[in-house]
Amino acid sequence: MAHRSDALFAVAQSSEMQFLTLPERVAIARFVVEKVGGRLPVVASGHISDSIDGQIEELRAIASSGVQGIVLVTNRLDPKHEGTAVFLANLRQLLSSLPPEVPLGLYECPAPYRRLLTDHELQVCIDSGRFVMLKDVSCDLSTVARRVAMAEGSPLKILNANAAIAWGAMKAGAAGFNGVFNNFHPDLYQWLRSDSASHPALAAELSTFLVLAAVSEALGYPALAKMYRQRIGTFSSIRCRAIDYAMTSASASGPWMPCWTRSSPAPKTFVQGSPLCR
Repeated sequence: MAHRSDALFAVAQSSEMQFLTLPERVAIARFVVEKVGGRLPVVASGHISDSIDGQIEELRAIASSGVQGIVLVTNRLDPKHEGTAVFLANLRQLLSSLPPEVPLGLYECPAPYRRLLTDHELQVCIDSGRFVMLKDVSCDLSTVARRVAMAEGSPLKILNANAAIAWGAMKAGAAGFNGVFNNFHPDLYQWLRSDSASHPALAAELSTFLVLAAVSEALGYPALAKMYRQRIGTFSSIRCRAIDYAMTSASASGPWMPCWTRSSPAPKTFVQGSPLCR
C-alpha cells in the first residue's frame, strides 16, 4: 500500500494457490483483508478443483473471508479444454451459485494451462454486468487494445499482466498493470501509468528497465520475490512450494545470485509460458 498500489490480489498463482489447502487459501485472503483494514479493495481467487461443485465450495469459502471481489480462473471453467459451450455452461452455474452482491473478476491464469477468452466469451461476461476486472494474460498488445474497446462503458476494467507490453497497454487504455513484478516495485508501474505523460523520455527508459527486470522471473519466481521481500524486511522466510529447487544467496548483506539444484524438471506452474507473462 505504501508503494501506490490501487488494489490487492490476495490469492492467485503468485500465492501458490495450486499448492495450498482450501483452509490455507481462505486464511491468506482473510489475513490480507484484516491487514488492509478497508484502505484498499482486496480480491482473491482460489478455486483449483476440476469439478464445478468443488469450485463452488472453494469460491464460497473465499467469499466468506471478507474480500471485496472474487476472481474466476478461466481454465477452471473449461478444465478439459472443450471449448466455448462448456465454458459458458460452467460460467452460468458459477454465477448462479455465488453471492450476487460480490463483484467478480477473470484471470487467464497460465497454470495448469493458459485458457484465453474468446471475444464472444468476454462479451458474455461484460453483458452480465457482474465483472469488474480481467487479468489479461494474452501477452499481446492488439488483444489488450481490442478488449479495452469491448469493455468501454461497462464496469469491466482490463488489467494487463505482461511486463513486455506494460507501457503500451497503458497507452492503449488498460486500467493498470497486474503482473507478478508488482510484488517487487508496484510504485514504478504506477508512476508509468500516472506520470509518464509529463516525462516521456524517462518513461521510455523506465519501460525498458521494467521489461529487463521482469526477465529475472525465470531465476526462481515466486521464491525470488520472497527473497527480495526478506531482504527489505517484509518476509521472514523464502519457503516455497511451487518450485522444486533450493535458492541461496552469496551473503546476507552483499550482492546475491540465485543458486539451485534440481532433481527433476520444475513443475508446469513455473515453466509454462513466457517468463514475462503471468
